[in-house]
Amino acid sequence: MTRQLLVGPFNRVEGDLEVSLTVRGGQVAEARVNSPLFRGFEMMLLGKDPRDALTITPRICGICSVSQSAAAALALADAAGAKPTPQGALAAAILHGVENLADHVTHFALFFMPDFARPAYQGRDWHEAAVTRFTAMQGSAARRLVEARARLLHIAGILGGKWPHTLAIQPGGVTKAPDARDRVRIIATLRSFRRALEETIFAAPVEDFAALATLSELEAWSSGDAGLFLRIARDLGLAGMGQGPGRYLSYGAYPLEGGRASRPGVLADGGLSPFDPAQVTEDLSHAWMLGETAHPARGHTVPDEDMRPAAYSWCKAPRLAGQVVEVGALARQAVDGHPLALALAAERGVRARVAARLLEIARTQLLLEDWAQALDPGARFLDPFELPRHGEGVGLVEAARGGLGHWLSIENHRIAGYQIVAPTTWNFSPRDGAGVPGALEAALVGARVEEGEETPLSVQHIVRSFDPCMVCTVH
Repeated sequence: MTRQLLVGPFNRVEGDLEVSLTVRGGQVAEARVNSPLFRGFEMMLLGKDPRDALTITPRICGICSVSQSAAAALALADAAGAKPTPQGALAAAILHGVENLADHVTHFALFFMPDFARPAYQGRDWHEAAVTRFTAMQGSAARRLVEARARLLHIAGILGGKWPHTLAIQPGGVTKAPDARDRVRIIATLRSFRRALEETIFAAPVEDFAALATLSELEAWSSGDAGLFLRIARDLGLAGMGQGPGRYLSYGAYPLEGGRASRPGVLADGGLSPFDPAQVTEDLSHAWMLGETAHPARGHTVPDEDMRPAAYSWCKAPRLAGQVVEVGALARQAVDGHPLALALAAERGVRARVAARLLEIARTQLLLEDWAQALDPGARFLDPFELPRHGEGVGLVEAARGGLGHWLSIENHRIAGYQIVAPTTWNFSPRDGAGVPGALEAALVGARVEEGEETPLSVQHIVRSFDPCMVCTVH
């Protein structure tokens, strides 16, 4: 028997999301992912002073605004032929790393794990622990981590003046030069956040989780909420659920004076190749947009009022050399060459994405501690820059959910073109002109749908494993 399901909107997801499912024999046979809310930030930017991008683009999203700010600053710097001071780049990396770390912890504690506290799982030997730890508004782990996250974001206040929507990150560095007292406060705040991680998620030193190198070592991990997740994953078969395309893209995270803190590249078929930004295109064949497939630097955002017949989403379909790729913590850690992440990348499922996010929590905590120690209050944190009358620039960063790109063109000191390809645009894209489904659409095929389920649990686990931010998708 074949039936159609329209699932959505999803709770605990930033923005609106609908998934249309064709179900046969108790499994998803086909999925179409719709981003139903159009916002038009790229259109708002046209004709404005290029520096306005630093103010406007962070407003795209309230949970990854530093990522948008960093991408805009890099695009302007590229157009101006400028670069941040070494300490300015370091301070920007700390700001960005704090936001990404907070984002990952929020996803794990508030977005992903509460699904396992649902009554549908009553009777499983782990259900009581999931209820105790992750029931919405009540779970002990959720409360502890939300409190710790709030304190962690004080660092954004120290370096950026506020969070979200800080204006501190500029093409030449950051506007706030931290003093010696600020440095001590940042170090102390990170030490406090480490304690929270080591008391909840890992119940062990973060170094121990960061050092895991094989799947067998991961499967042997039993402590903390990470151990609870792995226990659930074994019972529900999350390793084989929601398998992605097996091609991973990372722009490389956190540009610093000596290069990016994690390496850029494309991982496919077990081999790593360089990332070529010229190979990025956006296909509009199934989006409610006018235009043709184009590189973002030549693209436009023009809503299709006539709603072309093949379209079913406001989201464009980004492709790399014509192929679907997955972005996110799993892609970032695997491209960087971490041995556990490489093993998880070959696994490709729900467990892989969540375990990679846990791995990145541990590794980002360690990076932030090193960067805080390296802050030099006596150094210069900002250099002036001058934008050209005409020019182009690109800013590529790694948000928590994956690669984020801003493409900017300037004519007569005004923004003539601005295109943004966000992480969820990559992962939640519709089909392209060849009919090839996006990463999530393909990952949903084969998901179990139990009799009477209108919002299948398996579908929710797969969707949340990608950690969507729909407001960024169509900005």
